[in-house]
Amino acid sequence: MKILVTGSAGFIGSALVLRLLERGDHVVGIDNHNDYYDPKLKEARLLRHADHRNYTHFRMDLVDREAVKDIFAQEKPQKVVNLAAQAGVRYSIDNPLAYIDSNLVGFGHILEGCRHNDVKHLVYASSSSVYGSNCKMPFSVHDNVNHPLSLYAATKKANELMAHTYSHLYQIPTTGLRFFTVYGPWGRPDMALQKFAHAITNGEPIQLYNYGNHRRDFTYIDDIVEGVIRVLDQPAEPDFSWSGDLPDSGSSHAPWRLYNIGSNNPVELNDYISTLEKALGKNAIKEFLPMQLGDVPDTFADVDDLVTTFGYKPSTSLDEGVEKFVDWFKEFY
Repeated sequence: MKILVTGSAGFIGSALVLRLLERGDHVVGIDNHNDYYDPKLKEARLLRHADHRNYTHFRMDLVDREAVKDIFAQEKPQKVVNLAAQAGVRYSIDNPLAYIDSNLVGFGHILEGCRHNDVKHLVYASSSSVYGSNCKMPFSVHDNVNHPLSLYAATKKANELMAHTYSHLYQIPTTGLRFFTVYGPWGRPDMALQKFAHAITNGEPIQLYNYGNHRRDFTYIDDIVEGVIRVLDQPAEPDFSWSGDLPDSGSSHAPWRLYNIGSNNPVELNDYISTLEKALGKNAIKEFLPMQLGDVPDTFADVDDLVTTFGYKPSTSLDEGVEKFVDWFKEFY
């Protein structure tokens, strides 16, 4: 099968490409290699699969409408996984237009490519950030999520709505995946685990917002990739029991679905740091700060639908995942 993966030099994208190539798929990758964080890490990720005989790479931006149109027409992918996006909650506070361009305009171009080229399934990355002000735990795809706390979260919610429209109008199967705090080897340097690892290694203080009282549903990268592949192989179908009288937020009369992918096991940030300290063999210097704009106190994924539909639940323990990250971190840096 030929699969288009956007964000293919990114953290999740590159890991997914490796798995798809291992099982024999042909993969077309798109990445703009921007400098949101050090592009050298993206280049290093890409080197793992750039020369594979079944891989083709395009350095371009999804905002380039004609370029996206040409790639769809030229490559004719049967399925698409859209992981390209401007990431980061805090960055969105000062740089909102970057999210409008990449996450809204770029995603619109992907939807148009799917519409005009008979794509059999579009899987795209949403985020646990869409739960925003919700307090009911665990977070369920069947709950209303109309109160995002950052523009990043708002664009991810918008992606879900845009995809639904295309599923409804053009019968394109689309599945949105709400990822919960992904971590592991080759991860983004702007995320907590790598920032903390650098600081602890260099004897510098780490900043703990909300005084370290956050809880996060940390999910290991291999578990995320396994979930993406299982979903990709089973295109969304209409829910014929869906009713506009009691609308379910996670399904539709259109071939459209939403799923959480998380460990279903929230961990306090202080415990996360303790696990990292143990793996590094060095204690952190901690600086406690108040809650930052755009952040949510806790995340906790309800993955019942993922288990029921795909027979899958993330299972990598925090100790195992952090240890694998530290092994990579020490070797890479």
